[in-house]
Amino acid sequence: MKVLAVSSKQDAQGKFEALLNHLSHPPSFTTVRVNTHLASVQHVKNLLVDELKKQFNGLIVPVLQHPDLQDVLLIPVIGPRKNIKRQQYEAIVGAQCGNAVLRGAHVYVPGILSASKFMKAGDVISVYSDIKGRCKKGAKEFDGTKVFLGNGISELSRKEIFSGLPEMKGIGIRMTEPIYLSPSFDNVLSSYLFLQNLPSAVVTHVLNPQPGEKILDLCAAPGGKTTHIAALMHDQGEVIALDKIPNKIEKIKQNALLLGLNSIKAYCFDGTKALKFDMIKDTEGAPPFLPESFDRILLDAPCSGMGQRPNMACTWTLKEVTSYQPLQRKLFSVAVQLLKPGGVLVYSTCTITLAENEEQVAWALATYPCLQLQSQKPQIGGEGMVGAGLSFEQLKQLQRFDPSVVPLQDTDIDSLRDARIEDMIWLANKDCIGFFIAKFQKCKSTLENDPQK
Repeated sequence: MKVLAVSSKQDAQGKFEALLNHLSHPPSFTTVRVNTHLASVQHVKNLLVDELKKQFNGLIVPVLQHPDLQDVLLIPVIGPRKNIKRQQYEAIVGAQCGNAVLRGAHVYVPGILSASKFMKAGDVISVYSDIKGRCKKGAKEFDGTKVFLGNGISELSRKEIFSGLPEMKGIGIRMTEPIYLSPSFDNVLSSYLFLQNLPSAVVTHVLNPQPGEKILDLCAAPGGKTTHIAALMHDQGEVIALDKIPNKIEKIKQNALLLGLNSIKAYCFDGTKALKFDMIKDTEGAPPFLPESFDRILLDAPCSGMGQRPNMACTWTLKEVTSYQPLQRKLFSVAVQLLKPGGVLVYSTCTITLAENEEQVAWALATYPCLQLQSQKPQIGGEGMVGAGLSFEQLKQLQRFDPSVVPLQDTDIDSLRDARIEDMIWLANKDCIGFFIAKFQKCKSTLENDPQK
């Protein structure tokens, strides 16, 4: 399987190990997108600087506005911090919870798997991640593989945490000394800011939605890109968001409400079935849709997620990684037919495999002669990877974000004081999650002949 295309087996192994090492660490910057529909970037930046001073006890951490993504603010992550003293009491959290803690979150009760026998509210405790998924819920101690995440103060006793009461859903441990110092965005400026990875913000700028257009976000949850599309359109036009999981659709609706956006309509619907061919059943704006009814379409496709960071638990199986290609093609075929002639289709994934990225572009261009690959603005990622038969020119029109292209760096407050802004922006552009973006334009109608029928 072509996960990564390189010249020899040894190269492949070395590149894969470098990548896994990067994926186990958080990106160098926390990225937030300003909701420009409700406030100016400068106003929100000022509020954020004040908030960080409070959170970091007066420590001054710079907040940078991205020069090519005007609505994006970057906050350097400080760490890993090596001098944090391990405590006698400890709590073990699940790998997913651990990943969130590495990016600035506190520990919520459902994520706690184990806690020391006599732990009570107010105790200072060390928090560890169970990266192999071996810790039993409710255990009093755990001797398996665990990774230190830092120290925090328990909000509840061990007994309360494992009482099984449904109302126990809030913060269980408030992190006070995390090994990576990132701001917490729990209920912080939530109408003004959206926590989003850098490439995810790039995607919507590449789509370049315009006021008054009708736009489809085919796999939309949790709504970061949907709300970004609406904000860039000044909330004028129609943004249709689809996802097949009901509680994810609720999340999109909540986010739209919180950010004050009215142009979004979210539907619980399977994107592979979003196309209809007759007018007999009028769905009044709800899916399925008639062919060629959208100006622009974003397909942020379900994928193996092998670019997400941090991810300390490498749990992918070969079967899982190869299972996404057929679904992605099904969704892509629907998107092509739903797009108006002259319209723009952006395909993106948060993975680094060749099979889900460049191979899909080669397949799309061969299957749909009506599509033309387009160059992208802004171009922040690197070019595409060889190995899928695309020309050098075509590879230059893609954007691939590969975090392993830069060496991992420790950041402390002193190194930040001396750093040049240009160097910090360069690092933020490189040391982010793994991601891929392709942009197509539909040059003629597909109503006569669909190769996938």
